[in-house]
Amino acid sequence: MLYAILAYHVEDVVLSWSDEEDKALMGSLDQVHERLAEAKKLGPAARLDATATACTLRDGIVTDGPFAETKEQLLGFYVVDCATRDEAVAAARDLQRVNKTAVYEIRPVRRYLPRTAISKAG
Repeated sequence: MLYAILAYHVEDVVLSWSDEEDKALMGSLDQVHERLAEAKKLGPAARLDATATACTLRDGIVTDGPFAETKEQLLGFYVVDCATRDEAVAAARDLQRVNKTAVYEIRPVRRYLPRTAISKAG
């Protein structure tokens, strides 16, 4: 099953890092990425641009910025292929061991099929 691991962080903190600090973190995260890739668990992953570059479409109107005003912003995501939720959580724990101040949301990914209802968590 595919799981999305959504990476949240306080954007102002991330933007305050020096190039060296950012490169060091990315290098450490790359080690986790390589382990997941070698295990054939890593799918698409992306680091999103700053929220200042985002726009939101709501009710046909486009506004600047992200949808929600929150403490943390969605700054990236991973798609991992894991047999169980626990395995996906373990992958997120590996990421958090390196990026200790990030928050990771783990959510199953369903293939989008028009006219198919989302199953309710029970």
